[in-house]
Amino acid sequence: MKLAEQVRAGDRRALARAITLIESTRDDHRREADALLEALLTDTGGSIRLGISGVPGVGKSTFIEAFGQHLIAAGHRVAVLAVDPSSQISGGSILGDKTRMEQLSQSPQAFIRPTPTAGTQGGVARRTREAVLACEAAGFDVVLVETVGVGQSETAVADMVDMFLLLLLPGSGDELQGLKRGIVELADLVIVNKADQDLVEAAGRVAGEYANALHLLRPATPHWTARVVTCSALEGTGIGDIWRIVEEYRTAMDAEGALEDRRARQARSWMWREVDDNLVASFRAHPAVAARISEIEAQVEAGTLTPAAAAQALLTAFRAAS
Repeated sequence: MKLAEQVRAGDRRALARAITLIESTRDDHRREADALLEALLTDTGGSIRLGISGVPGVGKSTFIEAFGQHLIAAGHRVAVLAVDPSSQISGGSILGDKTRMEQLSQSPQAFIRPTPTAGTQGGVARRTREAVLACEAAGFDVVLVETVGVGQSETAVADMVDMFLLLLLPGSGDELQGLKRGIVELADLVIVNKADQDLVEAAGRVAGEYANALHLLRPATPHWTARVVTCSALEGTGIGDIWRIVEEYRTAMDAEGALEDRRARQARSWMWREVDDNLVASFRAHPAVAARISEIEAQVEAGTLTPAAAAQALLTAFRAAS
């Protein structure tokens, strides 16, 4: 398969085409994407997969650019899969990470792919896992998955990476109340960014508060205790320390076989999500169901039928015709 050969050779344009194919919802493209991934599968798994999230304004893109440049200087190849908010008109990414990571995007050792959360290509969130595999097959040994922000997407991203990094802002000490406990529990490393100029002291205070809070939470794995550090992506301070912690994490998890187990669980979860998604798609496309969807949706919207009763009506129609 020519495209697979080009991806293995590290051709960034071929990788971009491969991910576009992977994200497509067309039936013929899905078959081609499945064949492509099957051909690339033996070349995957060689990267460290990092999820990166944080509150709006925390400087995720600035951090990723500084972090990515540090990694490239150390001899790594870095792929960034940035999940952006979608335009309601075009369905494309609004923020455009290539413009927000100008220096990193110019490096031949980096690949940046902004993908919309929804829109014309559809299924982007589910296909991010497959995009990670394509990046690994192309020889990128560090894959960063950046999320839109703090919210439900964090759970999904944490379920597809080896290590989850949560970025915070230095502030007045209200951060513990501003983030849901579940999101903090996902973090393997908490990073207080923008620890520069007159915010150094505030950043240290917030880091201390989170370090204390994490001691009250049960570690996600017995092989690693989440840490809290400060950094300034703008000035580049603390970036090297963060990479050393990532390496320590990988060493600790590899030594106990925990990283392999984590990926195995993620692959199993991915399989069942695919089953769920495909079953729902097949259900909605079934002629008996499709014929009644508009009518039943209208009744639910009008308040004349409960959502539970509506679901049962569609299921009854499906079973009767099956």
